[in-house]
Amino acid sequence: MTNKTTFVALFTVSVLLLGAVAGPLNLLQSAEAMKGQGVSSSQYGAATKSKVCGDKLCSEVRADKIKQESKKKEQIKTEKKTEEVKKAEQVPPKDTKAQTMEQAKQQAAATPKITKTITGSIVSKQDPGMGHESHQLAIILPPSDKIYRGHLTYSASENVQLVVLNGPLAEGKDKGQAIWSIDGKTKYGLTLVDNQNSAGVWQFTGNALAVHTKNTKPFTVTYSVTYTENVVDNQKILRGTMTSKQDPGMGHESHQLAILLPPSDKAYRGHITYDASEPIQLVTLIGPLKEGDLAGQPTWTTDGKTKYALVLVDPKKSAGSWVFSGNALAIHTMNKDPFTVSYAIVLTE
Repeated sequence: MTNKTTFVALFTVSVLLLGAVAGPLNLLQSAEAMKGQGVSSSQYGAATKSKVCGDKLCSEVRADKIKQESKKKEQIKTEKKTEEVKKAEQVPPKDTKAQTMEQAKQQAAATPKITKTITGSIVSKQDPGMGHESHQLAIILPPSDKIYRGHLTYSASENVQLVVLNGPLAEGKDKGQAIWSIDGKTKYGLTLVDNQNSAGVWQFTGNALAVHTKNTKPFTVTYSVTYTENVVDNQKILRGTMTSKQDPGMGHESHQLAILLPPSDKAYRGHITYDASEPIQLVTLIGPLKEGDLAGQPTWTTDGKTKYALVLVDPKKSAGSWVFSGNALAIHTMNKDPFTVSYAIVLTE
């Protein structure tokens, strides 16, 4: 009886102990399950590869996230490139013609001028110019769209005149100055210099060079000419026709002036060939002068303050050529009526 009672007591104690242990174990299992549903863990990398994040392994979730971020970056790059292409398409096309012209000018300015020398003998022929049919002409450099600049050495069988043509002139620019044309449409300003000799040396600038007489019989001329050909668009080559205006200089109000190169701080240097509708004077200005430099020489000023030394050369001719240097270049008369002058200027360094 005692043994049976003891067995029952032991069994009861065992059951109670088993229940006491089983309760905490169930609680621990529940806590681990809740932690696996998103609570941060102190384990990383390979230690977490078997853990579950939602319906996937945590390692798979991270791989998907990396793919999504990479895809998003690629999409941003693609959108950026597309936007750049759209902006480029919206930019107006560059003026290629203007660029070509500018490049041509720069190239012409940068290209060194080739000096040419030609020699020969010519027997003159009847002048083909309208109104010159009874004259004789020997063309040395034919009409060109470029400007010739050089010097001529000549010896002829009789006294000759030296001829330079400037042009063709724009419509309406033939206003009284001597003109040369073979058809009445294409017209050139005619510079005719009569030195009344049969031999000499002459500097010239223009679109054609010839030797001329007003006789009907042919003459012979032997020549040597050294020259360069200059592009008109070059900033150092100037050609045009101008009508004079009242001289703005104080004390010159009753005179006429055609300013070809305006006053500049930098001195000009070059050569001009000209033909005008009447005999003219050639003018260069040097300055401005300092107050102490005014020593009685002729001056030119528009306001009485800024003063230039006045160099006035009177060839008493309506056509000719001139080598000049100064801070301005002009053509002048002491008459009240306007005159017209056609000219070609080559500036040198």
